[in-house]
Amino acid sequence: MAFKSYNVGVIGYGMSAKVFHIPLIEVVPELKLYAVVQRRPTDENDAEKDHPGIKSYRSTEEMVKDSALDAVVVTTTPETHFDLTKLALEHGKHVIVEKPFTPTHKEAEELIAIAKKHQRLLTVYQNRRWDSDFLTLSELIKSNSLGRIVEFETHFDRYRPEIPSGDSWKTKPLPGGGAVYDLGTHLIDQVVVVFGPPKRITGFVGTQRENNTNGYEDSCTVLLHYEGMLATIKAAVVSLEESQLRYWVRGVSGSFKKFHLDCQEDQLKAGKKPGDPGFGVESQDRHGTLTTLTAGKPSSKRYPTVEPVTYSAFYSQFAKALAGQGEVPVQPEGSSEVIRLIELARQSTQEGKTLEV
Repeated sequence: MAFKSYNVGVIGYGMSAKVFHIPLIEVVPELKLYAVVQRRPTDENDAEKDHPGIKSYRSTEEMVKDSALDAVVVTTTPETHFDLTKLALEHGKHVIVEKPFTPTHKEAEELIAIAKKHQRLLTVYQNRRWDSDFLTLSELIKSNSLGRIVEFETHFDRYRPEIPSGDSWKTKPLPGGGAVYDLGTHLIDQVVVVFGPPKRITGFVGTQRENNTNGYEDSCTVLLHYEGMLATIKAAVVSLEESQLRYWVRGVSGSFKKFHLDCQEDQLKAGKKPGDPGFGVESQDRHGTLTTLTAGKPSSKRYPTVEPVTYSAFYSQFAKALAGQGEVPVQPEGSSEVIRLIELARQSTQEGKTLEV
């Protein structure tokens, strides 16, 4: 069978494109970085200079008319996701959308219907399904090492009590913005991947910062109620700790506690790529702690993080899907369900009560 390469165009040239997408596209042999939409390049920030040989477009409308383009990656701000994804799908392009999928569940469902109508692939970049610590925890749960799970805590906490300066969209109350969409999307997605949709939901979505007058929701706590199990999702900006808690999962036969975030994001920001020596490999001092019963008494030990699959697995699987060799890495229906849960969490916050899912 002849080798086939697929041309990929990236919409946007901010941190998401530079850190989380382009480096991963470039390490998958079946994919070629073909084009970038960058509205206003500068001498210091120019996709065409950074990646000689690509096509540089000033608008998505121009790029999607290019018949040589196979797939599009939407890396722009969340309120643009629906319109840009719809445009690309209707021009016959396969689409990867950066999380959050869309600001509303209704929009997500409409995009899924459009993709099916045009027989195009649609997937959402929920890259933290490939965090090594999440894969380690998933392995423990699947092997029943913890027994029946009764509590599952997943955190993305930081100590950033001051309102950030500058003009970042991440500090503005835009549709699809705020901590519950930005970080909660990852955390809720991980819980739903392992346990499925909850029965009820309780949301505490708001701000922990003082003098936050513009309505930006910088923090969230979301409780997902299951039969016999409670999942707690937390993203805080006032968490003063030497080491931030990542997971604390308790079962009848054992518990697992893990600090620190997966290292891939920091490595990508530093210019490393999958395949580089040590990429995705967590140092031993950051391994989690597994506690089980030994002779009727609690016994704790360091539990090694699994060998990294790395975020490149997302793009490798997407390339296989383009070739008709399997499913997309993240089913859009699952990401749509996550957006529905976020809407319910915000509704729960406003109404001050737990809601049925």
